[in-house]
Amino acid sequence: MRWTPLFGVMSCLLLSSCIVTSPPRQADNICSIFKEKRSWYKQANKAAQRWNTTVPIIMAIIHQESGFVGNAKPPRRKFLKIIPGPRISDAYGYAQAKDATWEWYQKSTGRWGADRRDFGDSADFVGWYNRQSLTISKIPPHDVYNLYLAYHEGHGGFNRKTYSNKPWLKGVATKVQQRASRYQQQLLNCEEDLQKRRWWIF
Repeated sequence: MRWTPLFGVMSCLLLSSCIVTSPPRQADNICSIFKEKRSWYKQANKAAQRWNTTVPIIMAIIHQESGFVGNAKPPRRKFLKIIPGPRISDAYGYAQAKDATWEWYQKSTGRWGADRRDFGDSADFVGWYNRQSLTISKIPPHDVYNLYLAYHEGHGGFNRKTYSNKPWLKGVATKVQQRASRYQQQLLNCEEDLQKRRWWIF
């Protein structure tokens, strides 16, 4: 089949993966995020209920990992400090999930069509991963600090305490914990309205 510009445009309209949503303008306020991204609350809340976590925890982790950029990738290594080289990992998408971990998620949940560029799929991945942290590393569902350390280091690394000699990572985990707490307080001011309009959000 001959590829034409019109065919390409129509294909992207039919395939949601061609469209990457811009990040929210006020990423530090969860109510502003959900006011702007009208389907995100429903998707994050669905993931939270499915995996016994909270919307603020999911959102705080995604904020840290990608800044809510759907096609985010890690930076490239540089040769001689100026020549771009390969990326530091194959992490990708809202949740910065690595290829192997995403495949594990797909196999575990049967969600083979899940896309790392899709916010709902990524929110579900974060909830699922935190549930694995409870099973594998015995981290309580609301222990944001250690959930993030396990998210960053992997369960094997967390269990070996590879974070012990990484003060910068402990600082990041504290920041994620604090953001989740702020998001939780903010959500108290708007969740009732979000619940009311949830039925017509697609």
